[in-house]
Amino acid sequence: MTSAPQPSASEDVALAVRDLTVSLPAGMERAYAVENVSFELKRGQILCIIGESGSGKSVTANAIMGLLPRSIRVSSGAIRLEGMDLVGLSSDKLRDLRGRVVSMIFQDPLSALNPLMTVGAQIEEVMAAHGVGTPKSRRSRAMELLTEVGLPDPPLMYHQYPFRLSGGQRQRVMIAMALALEPAILIADEPTTALDVTTQAQILQLIRDIQRRKGMSVMFITHDFGVVAEIADSVVVMEKGHCVEQGSAEQVLKSPSHLYTRRLIAAVPHLTGKDRVPAEAAATSSVLKVECLVKTYRSGSALFGRQRIVPAVNGVSFDLSPGRTLGVVGESGSGKSSLGRLLIKLLDSDSGSILFEGRDVARLSEAEFRPLRPKIQMIFQDPFASLNPRSTVGQILTVGPIAHGVSRKEAREQARELLAHVGLDAGTFDRYPHEFSGGQRQRIGIARALMFKPKLLIADEAVSALDVSIQAQILKLLDQIQRETGVSMIFITHDLRVASQICDEIAVMHRGQVVEHGPPSQIFLNPKSAYTRELVAAIPGEQQSSSRAVGSQSTLAGHSHK
Repeated sequence: MTSAPQPSASEDVALAVRDLTVSLPAGMERAYAVENVSFELKRGQILCIIGESGSGKSVTANAIMGLLPRSIRVSSGAIRLEGMDLVGLSSDKLRDLRGRVVSMIFQDPLSALNPLMTVGAQIEEVMAAHGVGTPKSRRSRAMELLTEVGLPDPPLMYHQYPFRLSGGQRQRVMIAMALALEPAILIADEPTTALDVTTQAQILQLIRDIQRRKGMSVMFITHDFGVVAEIADSVVVMEKGHCVEQGSAEQVLKSPSHLYTRRLIAAVPHLTGKDRVPAEAAATSSVLKVECLVKTYRSGSALFGRQRIVPAVNGVSFDLSPGRTLGVVGESGSGKSSLGRLLIKLLDSDSGSILFEGRDVARLSEAEFRPLRPKIQMIFQDPFASLNPRSTVGQILTVGPIAHGVSRKEAREQARELLAHVGLDAGTFDRYPHEFSGGQRQRIGIARALMFKPKLLIADEAVSALDVSIQAQILKLLDQIQRETGVSMIFITHDLRVASQICDEIAVMHRGQVVEHGPPSQIFLNPKSAYTRELVAAIPGEQQSSSRAVGSQSTLAGHSHK
């Protein structure tokens, strides 16, 4: 294990964490969320903290912000900021520091945003809470921030509620709120996890630009070594609550000293242009045939000329054979998730047909479609919102199959087997969703979808919240299940590296339309659309060169991150 950093001159250090230990409640799989963790964030630099889900990254960030839940507490150590020790500081003093001196971008934007307040009001509230500006200047600043983080039509976005935005758009609102007062220290907890590659590149560039312009210090929590290669000055690697390695980004990426770090780097997915070898010859009949599917969102009032019309899905058509996987990729707001919800009838289409095993389910009523629901399952993008907080994991997994006639004993046995398959321990069964990290909750969602042994599995960003090593395990698991059961999959993702590894066909969506459709070898090695070429070029951590074969292994260490 790398030794703790030696104390630096105080004027060079924005934030110093010394021997931080955070205790967990009795009965958990380990006694401490983090134990004897020490590191320094230098002024004007970007420190990346990387590790698997449950390694203690987010707990460390919440300890710094004074936002730990009551069930866990700092038992020892110090967190020094501007000459103060934040451990034991009063709530009033911590509240004064938040947003003004140190600000945080949270991992889960849906639960962090107030559903009853408009986007503009929430950004302005940050400034109003610290008595900054006038109502007019705060509104102007909010508009400026909405533009800066790349949200479309800022005057309209200003008046929108969070539920009207896509996952990526909500994350950008969170970033705008965190940057409202341009704090000295920014803690970013997986801020680009929910974003597509082009928006991710924009946000990383935005954070870099502000950091350089204002001399801001950034603590960037991520599970993606591609992001580390793009943005980090220094790196701290965490495993199961311990700091196992730290040093400059170049040192950690080029010459990792710890086995765990080497394993994480080896698990980073790379873009491949190889076509997937199917388990067997595809059947001639389609399990799913979509023809000219259309869904348009309307908001505002047509009477007063302020109606907004957004064609979320505009004439989409494709065929999916049994045992095959279609990847749907594109930017946030391109219509990927809307398409998934139409296929499972969580949204009603305006026109077009969805033929599932020869039957047009688009025209079926809810009562007529209900018997088919076990055959079509979905892994949702947001595991926090899709899991019942009042039910244990065991109840969440078994309630559906039991309602469809499976015995309680059989359902419980199957649930325990699936939890083990997705990398969760036996104690998971009797715990509640809030007791798990974001990545662990996503694995629970995957296990729930597989409980029904479906014919069609729709995975909406199923691995976006997972660290790279668990991503690899889940992708391997989905591939194994598909080859064993013949289940067909619609794999919706913004990560082209993941799509290239698991999909037989790729459909690239842009503004509700499929702009390109073909095998991975075409999409990633010889894209026909300029939009597809832009997506491939924006992948973090991949060397961008017109002479490079996309299927070759890119060298993270060789990528300039400055």
